[in-house]
Amino acid sequence: MLLAQTAFETKMLLRNGEQLLLTVVIPTVLLVLFSAVDIVAVDGPGKRVDFLAPGLLALAVMSTAFTGQAIATGFERRYGVLKRLGASPLPRWTLLTAKTGCVLVTEVLQVALLSVIALALGWSPHGNPLAVAALLVLGTAAFSGLGLLMAGTLKAEATLAAANLVFILLLLAGGVIVPLSKFPDAVRSVLELLPISALSDGLRSVLQHGAGVPWSDLGVLAVWSVLGLGAAARFFRWE
Repeated sequence: MLLAQTAFETKMLLRNGEQLLLTVVIPTVLLVLFSAVDIVAVDGPGKRVDFLAPGLLALAVMSTAFTGQAIATGFERRYGVLKRLGASPLPRWTLLTAKTGCVLVTEVLQVALLSVIALALGWSPHGNPLAVAALLVLGTAAFSGLGLLMAGTLKAEATLAAANLVFILLLLAGGVIVPLSKFPDAVRSVLELLPISALSDGLRSVLQHGAGVPWSDLGVLAVWSVLGLGAAARFFRWE
């Protein structure tokens, strides 16, 4: 049942043009545009794409696990889909796990696509792939919990507006394209605690600078994962 529901959720996502625009097209366009045009000054040695690629991988995770999942689940809740599925032989935990599985499948496609494009633009990644995988998994858990929390507590229209607003704000202030070093010290110390900042900074530390395991960034993501998933499990309303 879990595999069948995961496959169904994935097919529904891939058929949704708006979701594909958010999860695939936007990160791809930003990667190509900001790598080719000197719009924002970036930190660190190497080419612009070496700084931008890790940040946009983080953005891809956020767009799928948080924004896309929150909006889709919010409207499924509004139209009674979740209520009907919850009354079916499909256990509720299986439904939520299948949604997470759908997110992971989509992210694999996103990471593969963005990596190929970045490599074509001259990206030279470094570091331990296991550290990258750990960051992506914890980032997915953190954003998935926050997305389900929003979808399970707000009305669908409010979820749509709030999820897109958060996406834009974190795109600009989460270290994805604009380095956190450009912000004042007091502001930067707060931004560094955001999950998107921890994910983009951790991926950049490994892939751009060849650092070891970024324990501090993993710790931030682990805290957000526990808080987000715990709150979603506690406050999620099925109708």
